[in-house]
Amino acid sequence: MTRVPRALRAQYWLLVAGFAVGGVGTAWGLSAALGHAGALRWVVAAAVPLAYVVGFLGRHLDANHRPSGVASADGGQPVRGTVGVANAVTATRGWLYAAVFGFVAVSPPVGSWWRWLPAAWYGSGVVLDTVDGALARRVGRRTVLGARLDLATDTLGFLCAPLVAVAWGRLPVWYLSLSLARYVFKLACWVRRRRGRHVGDLPPSRSRRLLAGMQMLFITVALVPVLPAAVVTPIAGIVLVPSLVVFGRDYCAVAGYFGVRDEGDAVEDTSETGGNAEGGSLR
Repeated sequence: MTRVPRALRAQYWLLVAGFAVGGVGTAWGLSAALGHAGALRWVVAAAVPLAYVVGFLGRHLDANHRPSGVASADGGQPVRGTVGVANAVTATRGWLYAAVFGFVAVSPPVGSWWRWLPAAWYGSGVVLDTVDGALARRVGRRTVLGARLDLATDTLGFLCAPLVAVAWGRLPVWYLSLSLARYVFKLACWVRRRRGRHVGDLPPSRSRRLLAGMQMLFITVALVPVLPAAVVTPIAGIVLVPSLVVFGRDYCAVAGYFGVRDEGDAVEDTSETGGNAEGGSLR
């Protein structure tokens, strides 16, 4: 088992404390607007995905080192003693998505500024998704932990925000097929392995990144309490279908049914060992 530096553990707990303070502050504000019962419901709902983020980060602290394909001065891959700004940004995205999910249990009054918070928080997470990977590369802090945390956080966002939008009647329930698609993809790959069949590497794809970015933008707009659901619903179908098609294409690719490669794919690095991803991967 890889030893985790004490300083890294200390910074991890500092992050956890910061998330707790943010949660308490939000709950206090909600209690004034919705009462103690409403604030408590938000806390209970938000605590579930937040516990996942905190637990995931804690379990993978020993992966806070350079990718194996990136050379280091001593030829080894020692665990870094600090979390790093990029990883802290990614973890903060996780807090934002968890805070959004808290609103699955509460519905602020129409016209209240609290109804804007899910869109504002999810949109902020999307913006930060374009920052963390670039920041990691700029300061030379690409880590395996960063790549894993980035993918886990992306997946969490695609689950939490649509659930809130559906609960508030902003999106149709069938849009949740996007949230389930990744898990179906993973399950299908697992079944193939269990049956002793070939499961190849997921090929890089520029279209996958573009479609994921489109979904993030659409979900943000759908959460904004301005457009009526009657307008949002048909748009949801238009943006959903291409992403589901890409999931099917990717399964065919890893199953070896055909080779899939987009023009310009070689420029993208989506592997787990590639450091903080550039964002927008649905896998």
